[in-house]
Amino acid sequence: MRELVYIATCNRVEFAFVSEGPTPMVEYRRRIFAALTGRPPFSGEAEQALRVWQGEGAAEHLFLLTAGLDSARLGESEVTGQVREAIDTSRELGLMGPRLEHVFGEALRVAKRIRPITEGRNGKVSLADIAVRHVEERLQRTPGSVALIGVSPMTEQCARTLASAGVSVIVVNRTKERAETLAREIGAQARSLDEFRRAPDRVEAVVTATGGREPVLGRGELERLAARTGSGESPLVIDLGVPPNVDPDVARTADVPRIGMHEISAEAAHDRDRLLLEFADARAIVDHALTEMRRHAAERLVGPMIAQLRLRYRHTAIEGVERLFERELAGVGEAEREVIRRWAETLARRFAHVPSLGLRDLAFEAGPTAVATFFGNAEPELARELREAAERAGMDMLEPSSDDS
Repeated sequence: MRELVYIATCNRVEFAFVSEGPTPMVEYRRRIFAALTGRPPFSGEAEQALRVWQGEGAAEHLFLLTAGLDSARLGESEVTGQVREAIDTSRELGLMGPRLEHVFGEALRVAKRIRPITEGRNGKVSLADIAVRHVEERLQRTPGSVALIGVSPMTEQCARTLASAGVSVIVVNRTKERAETLAREIGAQARSLDEFRRAPDRVEAVVTATGGREPVLGRGELERLAARTGSGESPLVIDLGVPPNVDPDVARTADVPRIGMHEISAEAAHDRDRLLLEFADARAIVDHALTEMRRHAAERLVGPMIAQLRLRYRHTAIEGVERLFERELAGVGEAEREVIRRWAETLARRFAHVPSLGLRDLAFEAGPTAVATFFGNAEPELARELREAAERAGMDMLEPSSDDS
């Protein structure tokens, strides 16, 4: 990687980088997975765990991310500060280069323009909101208590929402003192995780969001929970842990319904798309910024080529005129020759005008690959100049959007 920015937000990590040569993106995904987990991925594991954006699609994603339009809580501004911190860290480490400086600078300018539109109008979608929605649906059918495992921002939000709705809440944490602090605030009961595992309370739902790498509830604990519900139904488990706090296969074996982070995130994305309609003006700013960035990159790409074409046209015209002066127009005086030379130069500029317009449109609409094809049969020197110009312009950024998820 020639340039790199590492972004960490509340519920994701992202790598923005400029690739070194033609290495396939699938290989980068495997490398990043190994760097994050400390082990190589199994077949298909990296593709399932990590999403990838390239070219203009990557710029669009960065714009939406920085403006808070890709956040679970639509329009939140904290993510802009987190992106600024990531930029500063990359600069300090010498990992920031001209390509990422440009696109991140555009992302921050877009976020600044969008801020007045979204400020005070944050969407109401959050992962905790969705978890609570599922719990409330369950309690409408089988009223009872809810256990919240792990004291984290998401479980705290769930706890306060449920408690304010009159739901009996039990706060569970490895360190009981932390559970007691939250429990006192919302009028709930507190348990240590060991106590809850040994003798679980009678609950209809469990929301868990701990940072541990191992599951917090195994088959035995799940079966004890299922045996104690007042309704006779197995309790609903909402697992917001990453990695999962409850193994999906174990929950299935214990016949306990489980909704994991993948399903919750998918619901958040669906709700976010719906709420984006309320921020149509903000989305228009993103689209306009992408169009302008593409236009400027296209101009940087073809500008040197157009200049070279004009020089070739001019050289060819003057060369032809000088040959005429040596033969058919040998008797023409110097003053008349100068007039003919100026006429030839003007004609050459007019002839070069139409292909220049075409090249600009081709680069803007179809990208550098199409421009390279256009010059496929050009002289080697002209082809080399094209490659160098494409590199300076940020060739990848002009390629069509790509999201291979």
